[in-house]
Amino acid sequence: MPTRYWLIDPELLRRIGTLEAEGGVRQAEADVDEDELAEAHVRYAVERDAVIPDGHLGPRPSGGVGGTRRGVKCLHTHVAWYLAGGDDPVGRWVAERIELPEPLPRSVT
Repeated sequence: MPTRYWLIDPELLRRIGTLEAEGGVRQAEADVDEDELAEAHVRYAVERDAVIPDGHLGPRPSGGVGGTRRGVKCLHTHVAWYLAGGDDPVGRWVAERIELPEPLPRSVT
């Protein structure tokens, strides 16, 4: 599965679902810079793939946020990564439209 972060708060899920139902995916794709979004997909994939153990012989995830390589597939997956501290322009876009808690700070290693 390419998804690392999941939302579990029912109210947050409902609010994001409402935004999606009102055309939020298409609007996010129109509003968010295409290159910035593509770079976010790459960052997500690099972060995800970094935790796959060397020598792993099973299936490997592909794509970026939500398993896609370009565009927006699901606002929920973008918001989950954003709230976990990911640099996600779609997560920021959603945060500007609905009340979201502050994202977690990323740890510096």
